[in-house]
Amino acid sequence: MLSLIHEYWQAVLAQAIVVGLGAGCLFVPSVAIISTYFTTRISTAIGVAATGSSLGGVIYPIMFYKLVPEVGFPWAVRILGFMALGLLAIPCIVMKMRVKPPAKRKLFSIEAFKEVPYTLFCIGSIAGFMGLYVIFFYISYYGYASGLTNESLSFYLIPILNAASTFGRLLPNIVADKVGPLNLMGPSAVISSVITYSAIATNSSAGVVLVAAFYGFCSGTFVSLPPSIVVKLTPVNKRYTIGTRLGMYFTCGSIGALVGGPVAGIILTSENHFSRMFIFGGSLLMAGAVFFGFTRMFAANWKLAVQI
Repeated sequence: MLSLIHEYWQAVLAQAIVVGLGAGCLFVPSVAIISTYFTTRISTAIGVAATGSSLGGVIYPIMFYKLVPEVGFPWAVRILGFMALGLLAIPCIVMKMRVKPPAKRKLFSIEAFKEVPYTLFCIGSIAGFMGLYVIFFYISYYGYASGLTNESLSFYLIPILNAASTFGRLLPNIVADKVGPLNLMGPSAVISSVITYSAIATNSSAGVVLVAAFYGFCSGTFVSLPPSIVVKLTPVNKRYTIGTRLGMYFTCGSIGALVGGPVAGIILTSENHFSRMFIFGGSLLMAGAVFFGFTRMFAANWKLAVQI
């Protein structure tokens, strides 16, 4: 659809709405199915699966960047689409539900929000995702507009970030199986917040590259850890609702992602002040960390030395 557009509203329909709905329908059921196949290393399994999207975040942008001058925008988009179709056909064919729910699951469960840890975790996701994508959306423009990077390096900042995120989605999840995913979520959000603040002080191309790389690694947990946390927060007798709870959690996170980027853009364009934009993103990440911390404490009954 994107290769056929001629007007802006068509791009919104194809890329924002259709691709957004499709990506959501692919991601949430996939991690929900994976969680039913593991009991002791759920975080590692989900981390391995989550590395795929970050690898795609390295490969697809570079492919597009190289293809457009060679074959033009329409065919560059079609090539990416055919590649995605072929790769996604494999999991669509082999994925199978291990445990079927006793009854038809709801799209929304109000009962889940009656549980304090889950509710706090969802609130934390709204704040966290509002701040999370500030660096994702604006680090390339920041490097170029500030004169710290040339056009080529500015483009490659996002693939660098996603490459680091590949390890940030796998290694913390391996550790999470030892210490508990909730014990890592809060600290990861704090570190991501500090890195966002530190972007204000960058004054060289090396500094921008390091911010992108470290942020990619530390922020990877926002994608890889929540599924295993939702499993931890779900009572054993309600495990058949994991898919519903995951969908509700990521819906909350998507609201934050929807709002955070445009608001950061407004802050930036008002005076072209990058510092205020990074303070906005870092502060929201820190707010998310606070809610994740309270989630952990409520889930652990306010005990510190607990794997949770």
